Amino acid sequence: QVQLQESGSGLVKPSQTLSLTCTVSCGGSEGTRSNNAWGWFRQAPGKEREFVAGLSTAPSTTTYADSLKGRFTISRDNAKRTVFLQMNSLKPEDTGVYYCAATRKPLSITTLSNVYEYDDWGQGTQVTVSS
Repeated sequence: QVQLQESGSGLVKPSQTLSLTCTVSCGGSEGTRSNNAWGWFRQAPGKEREFVAGLSTAPSTTTYADSLKGRFTISRDNAKRTVFLQMNSLKPEDTGVYYCAATRKPLSITTLSNVYEYDDWGQGTQVTVSS
């Protein structure tokens, strides 16, 4: 069974920076499984879960929600089975629970943003941006 664990939650002021980490742990027969695509999503109170950023390894590509381009960066450390989300110039509207997701499927730049393409999800980590 694959488990994803987010970390890095916090309360920050507008314009500040925060980095989230998603770590994969695999047990049993899933111990050697490799994920080919990763995504970060977020959900604000009373709103639907929305795409933030995605990364695929085959082919290598990254994509972001249009409103977040230039402020957020997704990256990974394959050896450590870890994916990061660097968030700069945070705004109050970035507040929400951030979720990490992964799949073995090699998603494209158009399918990385589809919440239904992912097989495994973390429990989420709270990000609050407030003055």
